[in-house]
Amino acid sequence: MKKGIHPNYKKAKVVCTTCGNEFETGSVKEEIRVDTCSNCHPFYTGKQQHAQATGRVERFRRRYGIKNQNNND
Repeated sequence: MKKGIHPNYKKAKVVCTTCGNEFETGSVKEEIRVDTCSNCHPFYTGKQQHAQATGRVERFRRRYGIKNQNNND
């Protein structure tokens, strides 16, 4: 590696502005502020809401008068 061209890599404190969680990582900055972290993000906490697709097929079939082949509606 050439000397003098690489940034000074150091430990950085990451602060979540949503929940206040703090942890350390490596960066060229001393402090990083993030909006959402793994402590409060719905995907990681298991509180993620999935769009319900149930009923969409049945609503489509009712709208266009298509009979369900499994139930013989």
